[in-house]
Amino acid sequence: QVQLVESGGGLVQAGGSLRLSCEASGRTFSNYAMGWFRQAPGKEREFVATISWRGISTDYADSVKGRFTISRDNAKKTVHLHMNSLKPEDTALYYCAQSRWPYTIVVARTATRNDFGSWGQGTQVTVSS
Repeated sequence: QVQLVESGGGLVQAGGSLRLSCEASGRTFSNYAMGWFRQAPGKEREFVATISWRGISTDYADSVKGRFTISRDNAKKTVHLHMNSLKPEDTALYYCAQSRWPYTIVVARTATRNDFGSWGQGTQVTVSS
């Protein structure tokens, strides 16, 4: 099992930036793809970004493409989500997730919650207008 702990959320004005972090402990980190999802009040949890196990491949939801960047440091067992040009509609609880199986390639076009088997508790991001 892996434990995932997110941090870095907060309140920011529209146009601002935040960097979310996710620290993993437990089973091997470097063999698994990682992802970020978000859930706004009253809405379904939606895919945001994913990165392959070696960090070579990344993919993003259309709504964040060009504004968000996902990265990982396998030596430190961490994954980050750099968020720029934030909009009020980015307000949500952001979750870090690990792929259900090792050596998995997740693509934005078909990504679902079922691709990921381990989840953190989430960190709140609020963007004011």
